[in-house]
Amino acid sequence: MAKILMVLTGADSWTLKDGTKHPTGFWAEEAVVPYQALKAAGHEVTVATPGGVVPTPDAGSLSPQFTGGEDGARQMAEAVAAMTELRSPVAVADVSLGDYDAVFYPGGHGPMEDLSEDADSGRLLTAALASGKPLAVVCHGPAALLAAREADGTSSFAGYRIAAFTNDEEIQGGLADQAKWLLEDRLTADGVVVDKAAPWTPHVIVDRNLITGQNPMSSAPLAAELIKAIG
Repeated sequence: MAKILMVLTGADSWTLKDGTKHPTGFWAEEAVVPYQALKAAGHEVTVATPGGVVPTPDAGSLSPQFTGGEDGARQMAEAVAAMTELRSPVAVADVSLGDYDAVFYPGGHGPMEDLSEDADSGRLLTAALASGKPLAVVCHGPAALLAAREADGTSSFAGYRIAAFTNDEEIQGGLADQAKWLLEDRLTADGVVVDKAAPWTPHVIVDRNLITGQNPMSSAPLAAELIKAIG
């Protein structure tokens, strides 16, 4: 049995460029699907958030529109409720990487609000990458990579090839023109190589110990790669 740290956003809103707050949180599928796969494989999961706040699922990710209908929405809500670890997260600042065998960051727009600027999370990511332990990040989760810096200020992930939520997906999702910045643009500016597949198709990239997925549809194959890497 391995111990997995799941780092979730603590934000329940995303500040748009006009200053308004768009309700958000973590995207349920991106947490639930890997969580269920990890638990089924016999692994232990600990949840961490900035400040140890109880994370909020994005309401959209629990809606019939994004879960395949009313039955899917009910099942997703039940699955989130069954993740008892969500009720008592540890604070990211208090995490000791040595206590865990792997680290996983789900997405949702929430990470663009808090984890993109969270220095504690950035240090954790830099340490996890350097440790060689499996590090998995999906969809908007790579926003957290923006806070991971070397001593000279460069990105710890510069030169890494990753999958992340693309500009095309943000445009098709209807929020690109309202966003302060787009994830693909910021990652590319940091020297991260964003490997893109067609929008809304499963796409997972493995580069050294870093495992990344492009979108919610990548959650299951990303989980499979993470479990394989844990061994």
